[in-house]
Amino acid sequence: MPAELTSLGGGALALMAVGGVLIGFSKTSFGGIGAVAAVLFALAMPPKESTAAVLLLLIVGDAIGVWLYGRHASWRLIVRLIPTVIAGLLIGAAFIRFVDDVLMRRTIGVLLLVSVGLQVVQRLRTRPDDPPPTGAIHPVAAGAAGMAAGFTTMTANAAGPVMALYFLASRIDKKRFIGTNAWFFAAINLAKTPLSGALGLYTPQVLWAWVAMVPAVLVGAVLGRLIIGRVTQRQFELVTMAASAFASLVILLR
Repeated sequence: MPAELTSLGGGALALMAVGGVLIGFSKTSFGGIGAVAAVLFALAMPPKESTAAVLLLLIVGDAIGVWLYGRHASWRLIVRLIPTVIAGLLIGAAFIRFVDDVLMRRTIGVLLLVSVGLQVVQRLRTRPDDPPPTGAIHPVAAGAAGMAAGFTTMTANAAGPVMALYFLASRIDKKRFIGTNAWFFAAINLAKTPLSGALGLYTPQVLWAWVAMVPAVLVGAVLGRLIIGRVTQRQFELVTMAASAFASLVILLR
């Protein structure tokens, strides 16, 4: 094993392996839980370098998700987010420069928990005799989701819960959810790679960690693929909301 990895220690490598499995799992099943992987990598590696390692593994997971579910994507949902996502990325980049890590994590965690709470309230207010939802989202709400996604993905690789809640609010089925999620993050994460490179984050340790953890991502993707076919749409929505809430708490309390 390369010295760059042995220097981290066995406990750190175990955390990274679990994080890799969660990344793959979230890309083929329940979106949102993958945000926990960012926390695990930040505990195992220097924080800034950890974001680069997670980013490279996310791209592997995105490729798997696009390959398996890309044909089910809803491009309408993606296109309407592009302008506000770009704005969120720029705000996130500025935020990183001027705010410390603690305030950044707490801000992200609170935003995600508020989003989960709004989804829960919306579901509780929906009665059995209500007409089927149209899937339309108010432009202001869509813009806010795009801004939040750009901001959280730039600052913490943690936009999964934001987009999970946005897609749930759009009331799309689970295959379209996963396919749309895959294409969206494939584009976003590829766009972020030059920024990480410009910051000098692709160190030998980061690149070796990426190579070592790709098998963990593949294992997680297989597990997610096996599980997603066994759950109903209702179960999918409930687990996704619960996973988003859990990821938000982890980010907030770490």
